[in-house]
Amino acid sequence: QVQLVESGGGLVQAGGSLRLSCTTSGLTFSMNIMAWFRQAPGKEREFVAAISGSGTTTLYSDSVKGRFTISRDDAKNTVYLQMDSLKPEDTAVYYCAADYSRWSTVVVDRENEFDYWGQGTQVTVSS
Repeated sequence: QVQLVESGGGLVQAGGSLRLSCTTSGLTFSMNIMAWFRQAPGKEREFVAAISGSGTTTLYSDSVKGRFTISRDDAKNTVYLQMDSLKPEDTAVYYCAADYSRWSTVVVDRENEFDYWGQGTQVTVSS
């Protein structure tokens, strides 16, 4: 049974930092593109960042580029999202997602490409 469990969310002031973690089980971690999405109240879920199975390719949404960093630790089956210079508009539930891919350097950003999802972790940024 595949499980993705996010942690690290919380309340932080604008300009602060948080690091989200997503620990997986039940899948071949290195064969999966890993990504973070987020959903703010009243809005559609949106792509945030993705990392290829090899870890050599990353992709970010324009809204977080230069402030967020995605990384992975295959030994721990865990993907991270380091979030710096947080803004109130970053407030959302953040979801981890996994997409099996035979291509180790490919990343994707479409929600319907991802097979497995976590339950989400709340991030709230106060102004």
